Amino acid sequence: MIKKYILYFDDTGSRDPDHKAYSNRHDSMDCFGLGGILIKEEDVDEILQKHKTFCEEWKIDYPLHSTKIRGGQEKFGWLKKPENAGAFLPELEEFLLSLPIIANACVIHRPGYLARYKKHYDQLWQMCRTAFGILVERSAKFSERENRKLEIFFESSGRKEDRDLIQYLRDLKKRGNFFDQEVSSGYTPFIGKDYSRVILGEPRRKTKSLPMIQIADLVLYPIAKGRYDPKYRPYKKLKEGGKLIDCFLTEEEIPLLGIKYSCFDD
Repeated sequence: MIKKYILYFDDTGSRDPDHKAYSNRHDSMDCFGLGGILIKEEDVDEILQKHKTFCEEWKIDYPLHSTKIRGGQEKFGWLKKPENAGAFLPELEEFLLSLPIIANACVIHRPGYLARYKKHYDQLWQMCRTAFGILVERSAKFSERENRKLEIFFESSGRKEDRDLIQYLRDLKKRGNFFDQEVSSGYTPFIGKDYSRVILGEPRRKTKSLPMIQIADLVLYPIAKGRYDPKYRPYKKLKEGGKLIDCFLTEEEIPLLGIKYSCFDD
């Protein structure tokens, strides 16, 4: 029987590399990222049961949504009351830390990306493709290291965007990664047959109704925020709880297989 990891991922930020609306964000973040969770296939039932139990305890019959939870928006408007947030958020944190998940992501700092590629305008629009390639390659390498295949699911965000993600993997399986081979040679990049060997089928779109997509959404924002503010509590808790892929790697392996923060040219 084939053993496999399953990657569920979501996005954060705009895919438009020249998006202007982020300059005045209260959290000082200006990035685009793709990321979420790797889980062993045999752990799916446990995660589904824990999600069901948590939601039933809080009488939630709608998707857990990171942005709406943080802002107390729409159906999470009840979190605007401090006493509600004070009770709910620690239990949400405990729920996430109890799950058998490995969080992984690629986060691209938009100003750094623009500075790097503004002279090569045709490359500006490769930001999503870049994030996808890095996330998938590192997840595939980690899966193969654990003697597992990889299956991929993502949250649907639009017909064109979904088609693009599916095409990106098709291209990876045909031609390998998108990066300059000389520049990336030190990272022992996957070639087409490597992706075909490890990754099962094509990425499949899902909606926020799927609990694993909700969990991917809940961990992605802290990962992105953690690069801007390493003391951000949800990020620190994921790290301390051993839920980041970096926690499964040696110091030497992290630059090659760990969470990728790109274009943060300090």
